[in-house]
Amino acid sequence: MKRLALLSLAALAAPAFAAPETFVIDNAHTFPRFSYSHLGYSTQLSRFDRTTGKVVLDQAAHTGAVDVVIDMKSVDTGSALFNEHIQGADYFDTAKYPTATFKSTAVRFDGDKPVAVDGNLTIKGVTRPVTLTVTSFQAMPHPMLKRDAIGANATTVVKRTDFNAGKYAPYVGDEVTISLAIEAIKE
Repeated sequence: MKRLALLSLAALAAPAFAAPETFVIDNAHTFPRFSYSHLGYSTQLSRFDRTTGKVVLDQAAHTGAVDVVIDMKSVDTGSALFNEHIQGADYFDTAKYPTATFKSTAVRFDGDKPVAVDGNLTIKGVTRPVTLTVTSFQAMPHPMLKRDAIGANATTVVKRTDFNAGKYAPYVGDEVTISLAIEAIKE
């Protein structure tokens, strides 16, 4: 009886171990965007229409992983002519590098919410470390799908020249702000 009481107390005192959950990116609601200065006249904003990947999240353990693949041929600048132009060798070179990737190395939390994701961004075969600053995060059951889902917005700033895509820099801004709106549904 004493042994059973000790085992019961030990079970109550042991920390709860949450299991990591895997979420698949919802391509219909995930759009990486990028913006840059165009000759100092305006800030241009474009996006990519096809993104795949997964997010693994363990809010209780404060761990996670993000793996995103962007179809660079799905670039949408608002102009069919410029979409074709930006896919050329001076910029994205989608004939050789049809995808860009982001693979996390660490997810940082404040409480149970991620606030930053460190990782490696690969564009045109060049990999550089970046930090995505998470500006919003939500985890809850999806009201229509009746499954757990997550969503977030995150940003980082990179230099085009760091990825061999710096034609016309600095006249066309070298600094590019990348913003990621992401939604993902639990597997």
